[in-house]
Amino acid sequence: MNLAYYWAIAGLILCLMEICIPSAFVESALGLSALAVALVAGFIPILWVQVVLWLLLSTALLLGFRRLSHSRRRIQYQLDDPNAKTITAIPQGETGRVMYEGTLWLARSADPEEAIAANQTVQVVQQKGNLLIVMPSEVLL
Repeated sequence: MNLAYYWAIAGLILCLMEICIPSAFVESALGLSALAVALVAGFIPILWVQVVLWLLLSTALLLGFRRLSHSRRRIQYQLDDPNAKTITAIPQGETGRVMYEGTLWLARSADPEEAIAANQTVQVVQQKGNLLIVMPSEVLL
């Protein structure tokens, strides 16, 4: 069987896997690259050239899909209550733990030059994923 058929089958399987197991377009990028290599395999019968082409196309598509997905993910969180309490100290430029809305969170000081002591009331100024950016309450008064 010709190598183009193997590339086409692999590409179809990867694209179908994206439907069954969503992976943020990783499988789609690999599958579409394999389908493109299947089209070129008739003209370039050397396997290592096909593999290099597949890797380059996959990387380009993954970077393109990542750029598309990041532009849509800019979600601004609305915080209900900005008050939190430090459980551990937050050293300069490092993370510590705070109790916020009944849950322990990783937290970092909004000012990287400022350390925050343990058992201090802080204000949550921003949320980045599972990291809270906090400032001491007396700074905001």
